Parts: sequence; C-alpha cells; structure tokens
Amino acid sequence: MKIAMVSTRDLPAWQNDHVAGLSAALKALRHDVVVHLRPAAETTTALGEFVESLRAEWARTPPDVVHAHSWEAGLASVLAAQRLGLPVVQTFHGLGADRDQLTVERLIGKEAALVVASCEQEVLDLAAAGIPRSSIVVAPRGVDTAVFRPQGESAPRTSRHRLVAVADTAPHDGVADLVAALSWLDDTDLVVAEVPAANHAERLKAWARKFGVQDRVRVLSPDVRRLPALLRSADLAVFAPRHAWWHDAPLKAMACGVPVVATEVGGLADAVVDGVTGALVAPHGVKQLVRKLRDVLKDEVFREFCGIAAVDRVQARHSWSVVGRCVERLYSGLADRRADASAG
Repeated sequence: MKIAMVSTRDLPAWQNDHVAGLSAALKALRHDVVVHLRPAAETTTALGEFVESLRAEWARTPPDVVHAHSWEAGLASVLAAQRLGLPVVQTFHGLGADRDQLTVERLIGKEAALVVASCEQEVLDLAAAGIPRSSIVVAPRGVDTAVFRPQGESAPRTSRHRLVAVADTAPHDGVADLVAALSWLDDTDLVVAEVPAANHAERLKAWARKFGVQDRVRVLSPDVRRLPALLRSADLAVFAPRHAWWHDAPLKAMACGVPVVATEVGGLADAVVDGVTGALVAPHGVKQLVRKLRDVLKDEVFREFCGIAAVDRVQARHSWSVVGRCVERLYSGLADRRADASAG
C-alpha cells in the first residue's frame, strides 16, 4: 500500500515522534510511506503552495491513502485530495480551544474518510465537536520500546523520593500544581523535564520559591537523549493537567517500568489503569493529589507491582509494531469499503 503521511514542521516534539514512529512501523510492514511536511509559515500563500505541490505529486503517483496529522496538515490534505478522489485519514492529536480552529477541524473531520482518536475521551470530544461518530475510529499512541524500557542507564539522584513530570506547551499542564503539592511532601524531589521555553522555566522556579521548595525542584530543558535515564530514576512519574492532555510522556514512563500518578483527564484515563499501572485522581484537587502521592510513595511493593504491570501494558498495546498493525487494519478496512462502493 502506498501511504502519504502529511504533517507540519512546527508540531510539538512528541507529535513529530508519533509521525516518525508510525511511518517506520508501516514501512516495517512493507508499505510504501512518503512523509510530506508542511512549512511552518502560516500565510495563505504558503498554504496554497503546499496544497498545489501535494496535488501535483499525488496526480503523478497517487497514494492509496493520505494520513494527515494536525489540523493544519489536515486542511492541506483535504484541499489537495478532493479533486483527485483520494481518501484522507485525519489524526488531530487533540482538538484546539480556539473557536475558529474548531470550525476548521469540524470541516476537516466531515471531509475525512476516517478520523483517528487515540483514546475514548477523544472520541467523545470529536463527536461533541460535530464530527460524525461513524467516521471516528480508535488507534492507540505508540512508544519506542527499544529506547524506553526498564533496562538501561538510570540518572543520578538523591536519597529522597523522586517524582518526575514532563512539561508541555499547553496551558494548565499541571506542573505548577505539582510544585505546590511538593510543599506537603517531605523527603521528596521533583524533576520537571522537557520544559519548552526559558520563560516557562523561570515561572516554575519562581513558583518553587513561593512555596519554599526551590532546593527540591529541578527544571530541565528538552533533551530526548536523557529522558529514558531520567524516567528510570523516578519513584513515580506524575502528570496532573487540569484538562484533556495528549502528550505521550506517561506511556514512555510506563515503558520504563515507572508507575504513574495522573489526573483522570483525556488520554491519561486510558493510559493509566487505576490500582494496576498507577493511580488516578480527580483534576483541580491539589490536596487529593498530595494524599495519593503520599500513599503511593510509602508503598514500595505497590510501586513495584505497578511498574511491572505498566511495562506489560505498553508492550501489549503501545509498542510501534502493535500500533502499526492496528493502523494497517484501519487502512485496509477503508480500502475494502471503497472497493465495495465502487463495485456497487
């Protein structure tokens, strides 16, 4: 099968990892995958040029399916594919909060042959946005289990308990709440990884000073090379966003054998099995989060059990070989339906 994967150059790193991982998994299944990257420029002229370049290439060598990642890539893909009669599969990686963007996403979703959600909450969000439920399918996120695994180097740490969190560009990623929670957790450090910008790091440091925990908070800039070792050094990975969050960091932590404590929102509610691979808490409740963290940190046997179960869950559901086969089945089902419609 010939697959055109369409993305944009300015996606968050974890979304770029998703496109690269899925493309590699499909190539391993002997599919012909070509990745097209939309330039980061947001002008109408740049969009038009990208659409024309896609349309010209696909007219010469038409793919069997176009798979777009992000709403910007989806808009370009739908515009380029319409005249050629090519099926578009759309993955949004979470919907936008802006009303104008949601309007565009709704239009893309109605034009796409399939819209891929990563979890059940995203299915509900897509349907609520006006995208036909019959077009929505689920495929899990993937993790490179050759890189993120329990065996390997572990980052140096103190004798105190260590919590590791991963920051995000989205508002209300919950890291500030974790800094506040640390003031009620004795003998515990917090390492915040993948902080996207210097001003974000400075805000977190100021927040730590406000709560008097600046000596127990470390803020690290993005460095994918040291993330596996950092995760392995943690007693717990903690993710406490207040709203739906689509980052793949919880799965990476689980793949490294680290239990996860998370708020029960978005993809976190699917990724973490409460009491099995970690623990879930309600959002907006720092005191409840503190109580849960205390309970889990003092129970080493529970943490060890959760770490083993987390690795098993990721390998069974989220390795790229598993995700690649899942997406392959979605493509094949779409091709079968189109063939039946043509025959009819």
